[in-house]
Amino acid sequence: MAKELKEMTKRSENYSQWYNDLVVKADLAEQSAVRGCMVIKPYGYAIWEKIQRQLDDMFKETGHVNAYFPLLIPKSYLSREADHVEGFAKECAVVTHYRLKNSPDGQGVVVDPAARLEEELIIRPTSETIIWSTYKNWIHSYRDLPILCNQWANVMRWEMRTRLFLRTAEFLWQEGHTAHATREEAEEEAMRMINVYADFAEKYMAVPVVKGVKSANERFAGALDTYTIEALMQDGKALQSGTSHFLGQNFAKAFDVQFVDKENKMQYVWATSWGVSTRLMGALIMTHSDDNGLVLPPKLAPIQVVIVPIYKTDEQLEAINSKVAGIVAQLKKMGISVKYDNADNKRPGFKFAEYELKGVPVRLVLGARDLENNTVEVMRRDTLEKQTVSLDGIEEYVSNLLEDIQQNIYNKALTYRQGNTKKVDTYEEFKEQIEKGGFILAHWDGTSETEERIKEETKATIRCIPFEADEESLTPGVCMVTGKPSARRVLFARAY
Repeated sequence: MAKELKEMTKRSENYSQWYNDLVVKADLAEQSAVRGCMVIKPYGYAIWEKIQRQLDDMFKETGHVNAYFPLLIPKSYLSREADHVEGFAKECAVVTHYRLKNSPDGQGVVVDPAARLEEELIIRPTSETIIWSTYKNWIHSYRDLPILCNQWANVMRWEMRTRLFLRTAEFLWQEGHTAHATREEAEEEAMRMINVYADFAEKYMAVPVVKGVKSANERFAGALDTYTIEALMQDGKALQSGTSHFLGQNFAKAFDVQFVDKENKMQYVWATSWGVSTRLMGALIMTHSDDNGLVLPPKLAPIQVVIVPIYKTDEQLEAINSKVAGIVAQLKKMGISVKYDNADNKRPGFKFAEYELKGVPVRLVLGARDLENNTVEVMRRDTLEKQTVSLDGIEEYVSNLLEDIQQNIYNKALTYRQGNTKKVDTYEEFKEQIEKGGFILAHWDGTSETEERIKEETKATIRCIPFEADEESLTPGVCMVTGKPSARRVLFARAY
């Protein structure tokens, strides 16, 4: 394990390589035999399951239900909403045949040319089209509304440059798709869900986020408005961590989804969609982790507490086992996930390094001398600080410590973001600052042309127009590029 850590690139040397090393060495994921696709390993999937479970509870608390829709979408469906198909056309994987046959030369199998599909099928890049073709069968009257559906699924977007969790050809996500009788209801839903995402990011992931609306250039293909949460990684790049889209009536009109309202008139339905993906795993890693490995927020850690015994004789181990059994039972009763690692095939030092690498928030070490003194050594993963405390009330101590760690890593990330958010007034200042990384608040004239110019010249994009801002940021000014009037400052950054 010491060798594993030694071989891990330091953040200061090469942040990108550090990230790749950590994902692999912490047993989160690895590249698969399929180009651009990943294998999520059990420890990585355990974190995703905790993310999934918590979000699912939050969705259901807001009235949503889960459903499942087909993986394959008829090509003609994507043609019905012009902006939508244009946004995804270059990323679509296409199914053209439905059968293989043995190769005439006896070397494996080939596609049977006689089995060509009449209409090609698209592996879903997102599900608006297949879902709205289904909603047409479900919606007839205002009494059928609202529909508040979510699905947990995989999607395929044919990415050319991939990175584990952050950008892969296939990834896991949830996608909510809702239908409403009025514009106001749909807009309220889109805002409600971006707030759910922000609450989850901050309270569970310990990742501070900026909520805002995307510029026209950056919004979802087919949406009237896209709301986003933006997080700042330790290398000064932004990560879009969740989006919620107000789709207006675009998809309802594309698929002719109408309903009879209370006045007995035909109306088109109003729509939203919203989603987060396994990209959140990347946000977790890059926001909190260090050169020793993962730093996981306790609320999402698969193992919150690990206990490692130190012993020389079987009698000592037996005495430690007896004491630890009660501690484990009590911690579990308190809803804390705990692992007692008394396996004899690894030395304690190896175990320490392994659990640090995997980001286990709290480590307890108990030896024969500790039993005599009624003490235990406690180490917290976020600061690597060790402390010897009494075994009396250790369960309550650990519970409070987990809460403290959760808050501390959030505070650390928030302090980093605040220290790396700058206001600039000139384009020269902007170009200098963007090289240093971080969020930049600057005036923009509101045109797509200026936005494109900034992107081409600096590789920075408008991450969002923040909902919350100080008075100075909301004060009108002039665009840093063109000198034209600007209503307020917007948030720029280079991004993943």
